[in-house]
Amino acid sequence: MDRDVWTNLMAAVDRAIAKLKPTGRKPTYSHRLIAGMYFWSAWHNQSLSWACDREHYNGGLFRPRGALPSISRFSRRVKEPMFQRLLQLVHDDLAASGLSSPVLYVDGKPLTVSPVSKDPDARRGHVTGGFAKGYKLHAYVTERRRITVWSVTALNVAEQSVAAALSEYLPAAPSPDALAMGDSNFDAAPLHKALGARGWPLLTPLKAQQRVKDGRHHPVTLRQMGPERRAAVAVDRACPDLKRLVLKGRNNVEGTFSVLAAAGLSYALPTFVRRLPRVTRWVGAKIILYHARLLAQEQAAARAAA
Repeated sequence: MDRDVWTNLMAAVDRAIAKLKPTGRKPTYSHRLIAGMYFWSAWHNQSLSWACDREHYNGGLFRPRGALPSISRFSRRVKEPMFQRLLQLVHDDLAASGLSSPVLYVDGKPLTVSPVSKDPDARRGHVTGGFAKGYKLHAYVTERRRITVWSVTALNVAEQSVAAALSEYLPAAPSPDALAMGDSNFDAAPLHKALGARGWPLLTPLKAQQRVKDGRHHPVTLRQMGPERRAAVAVDRACPDLKRLVLKGRNNVEGTFSVLAAAGLSYALPTFVRRLPRVTRWVGAKIILYHARLLAQEQAAARAAA
């Protein structure tokens, strides 16, 4: 399986490099080498300096030929805009299958650092059971567990605000019965409106319903919340049992985050992953590896069924 995962990954890298069409002089170390080294270090949960040691490629799936760049040069190449573009293209390539799903799930995953960390980009925010310091992954996940759009912010940034900003990058809903789902944190009128504009009505447990007398909102409140959230309120009132049944599908996004944790994107970030740009690259690499593995599993299942 690991060989299939790596084959899928590097094939996507090759396709991305073909789309980049780099100009100027040919770099001393190819884009393919830099990408391979970066993904190899992320695969093994290791730092950039680890990737620059030739001994870490003996007997593995990836055996680069020729000299390896120094740590300083490798670090500079990884930070270049060209490399960021390459990462985006690889992500889009591997996440492409399953994007026509009529169901989306939105959620956030905390990525913590030490409470005494000096990382100026990390912030204290709420997590299950209390507070912690770090970052948060915000993601839209399809029914086939593809992470289609995502972002990393400080831990104290509101999930619904980021979800609304990310909605602009979502594909248009593939059918009239498309649906987005989230937990009660995402029950916010601006997010209902933003997703509705893309054809994705949002279904969540409604917040603060204990303040609504006899299940009836005040007419002024209904008018102010907007048509998208009014529709959500109507669904909650008309068929609450069916809504609870449908919302069980949100376990899909929890399963996605669990697999990411098993792949190394766990609750706590490694000690060498600090500052927002580095954290974002690290998370992006882990998501790309996750998609490559998911594709390999689907390919194996198709071969077994043939």
